[in-house]
Amino acid sequence: MTKHPTLSIGSILNSLPAGNGSTGGQIVIERAYVVADESHRGQKRASGEPYIQHCLAVAKILADLGLDAPTIAAGLLHDVVEDTPIRLAQLQRDFGGEIAKLVDGVTKLGQFDQLDGRDIHTYDDRELESLRKMFLAMVDDPRVVMIKLADRVHNMRTLGALPEEKRRRIARETLDIFAPLANRLGIWQIKWELEDLGFRHLNPDKYKEIAHLIDERRADRESSINHIIRRIQERTTADGISAEIFGRPKHIYSIWRKMERKGVSFYQVYDARAVRVIVDTLGQCYQTLGIVHSMWKPIPGEFDDYIATPKDNMYQSLHTAVVGDDGRPLEVQIRTRDMHESAELGIAAHWRYKEGGKRDPKYEQKIAWFRSVMDWRQDVADAREFMDSLQTDVFQDRVYAFTPKGKLIDLPAGSTPIDFAYHVHTDVGDRCRGARVNGRLVALDYQLQTGDQVEILTAKRGGPSRDWLNPHLGYVKTQRARSKIKQWFKKQDRAANIAQGRDILERELRRLSLENLSHDHIAALFEYDKLDDLLAAIGTGDISSQHIATRIVEAEQQHVAAQAQDATPEEVIAAPRAPAPVELSVRGTGGLLTTLAQCCHPVPGDEIIGYITRGRGVRVHRRDCTNILRGDEEERLIEVSWGSQQATYPVVIKITAYDRGGLLRDIGAVVAGEGINMSSVNVSTNKHIATFIATLEISDVAQLSRVLDKIERLPNVIEVRRQAG
Repeated sequence: MTKHPTLSIGSILNSLPAGNGSTGGQIVIERAYVVADESHRGQKRASGEPYIQHCLAVAKILADLGLDAPTIAAGLLHDVVEDTPIRLAQLQRDFGGEIAKLVDGVTKLGQFDQLDGRDIHTYDDRELESLRKMFLAMVDDPRVVMIKLADRVHNMRTLGALPEEKRRRIARETLDIFAPLANRLGIWQIKWELEDLGFRHLNPDKYKEIAHLIDERRADRESSINHIIRRIQERTTADGISAEIFGRPKHIYSIWRKMERKGVSFYQVYDARAVRVIVDTLGQCYQTLGIVHSMWKPIPGEFDDYIATPKDNMYQSLHTAVVGDDGRPLEVQIRTRDMHESAELGIAAHWRYKEGGKRDPKYEQKIAWFRSVMDWRQDVADAREFMDSLQTDVFQDRVYAFTPKGKLIDLPAGSTPIDFAYHVHTDVGDRCRGARVNGRLVALDYQLQTGDQVEILTAKRGGPSRDWLNPHLGYVKTQRARSKIKQWFKKQDRAANIAQGRDILERELRRLSLENLSHDHIAALFEYDKLDDLLAAIGTGDISSQHIATRIVEAEQQHVAAQAQDATPEEVIAAPRAPAPVELSVRGTGGLLTTLAQCCHPVPGDEIIGYITRGRGVRVHRRDCTNILRGDEEERLIEVSWGSQQATYPVVIKITAYDRGGLLRDIGAVVAGEGINMSSVNVSTNKHIATFIATLEISDVAQLSRVLDKIERLPNVIEVRRQAG
């Protein structure tokens, strides 16, 4: 187990940067230490060290980042309300409202640590709500999350004391949540450490392998980098530029990710050399760029000016790549000292040289930027949707596109022209009717690439299309755009939204051949007391056709589970034992032959009933099948349910379209793109109208809804629906 140095309050005070080391600041930090030390006395961590060492380590990380005295004091006290008899009111009395509020914010996030690092998609609603509160608190006061990040860094440094399974869970959570969070806040120092520590526990063999290879080649690499640094230093000094030049380190996790992403060896990644040049003034940045380009040949397309066009999170630097003397590429970043500090410390840089009460325009810009990234947060009350949106809008890889005037727009990977339009301005998004990318007209579901120049074509009036909210069609990636589209529809007349909602609901039930399912029943599934409220929610886009199909499936699964709990054995007519051709569960029995009825073609998500045949086992029908409804042998009916294993089931669909060349090919491409097998298809034409009857092997109703949506969007298609029995 790694031995960690013992910290003292003196080491914290010695780390305070200029402006934060005032007598008043030192006194409050010392008082916080005394309270924390007394409160945690006798408590031990899993490693066996006194608990106060964790509090001191968190405070030291915050001090090294340059955070202010109240934040450092709150770092010392961050666990006292959670783990000791100290109450928040006592902190309020002894330390004032600011520190008490910070500790309270961290305490409220304490539930997050109980999630044990599981995959976020396995979290229940309570756990997701904890995450949601954390990020809402972050936007209100980023210092709360700075403390949480410092807490996570020290926990990751000392993770070796925990059992392997728990280490892996916490490491996964760190890579999924905390490292991307540090990245979006611009705190590179914390980002790279969390990534390397997380990778070390998730993939220890690969971590050790890369670390060993780095050590093996360290001498050669350092010699090459030192030679490059000397050459640049000589030229900048000769031109009167005082420059600090150093090799830009490649961290183990970033090396591994690039190896995986590009499918290349360690040597192809690690040998890509990079240096960073720090100068005093803006003019010297461009002067140094000219020097570098005069020394080595620039690589076309590898220059980015993030000074003239900063990234949305205020990152500024010049990036270029040149061909070195040995023919190998060399990456060079050039920035001023202020830009470097902002890049390394991100949002934390605001506090490093803070003077009492003085406005910091750069900090305010960063906070404004981060709030704008999450300006949809109050519109998303559902915790699961909130976290899905957060992972999309905040944590995902980015693309950087440009307006025609050269302004840089920072978007999640996979964003479309509609996302771009709403990022520029709500009105531009509402009136978007088309887009040119690099001078060429593109579809509105085109996925933007870094470097694209995007021109949005707008109408004089009008609003967005409801199709943009359909997740199956891929028009919108970001929650920011989705929220603004919903806002537009919510401003429309309620009666119009109810009418639109009714049309959408009826169309979806008709397409799925579920017309017999009552609207009131659907409203109950979504917990609406009034049908009109459900229809209005559908009309404004709060509930999509995908939501409808998914909720029907969930309700059926819950119904089946409830039946299983109350089940009692029933006598049935025995049939020869044989493996079921589909995954079905017969109530109170096992080993019966089951087959799907050809008259109504039931599919998972449908409510079903079994009919006991003479000598041929149980035939499964939809409950609304006419053959079941008009039957008079109720004693032969038996409860059945869909099994838990993933399987595919045949479902027949009917497609009506204006005939054209290549239509069948296009339908086949859509079906194949969804990973669905089309086992048969019959085509007939009459007066230029083509009718396709196709059998698809699908897994559930939600998948069926998605593929029907995509087929219906094909040119010339009039209608597509599930074929009724």
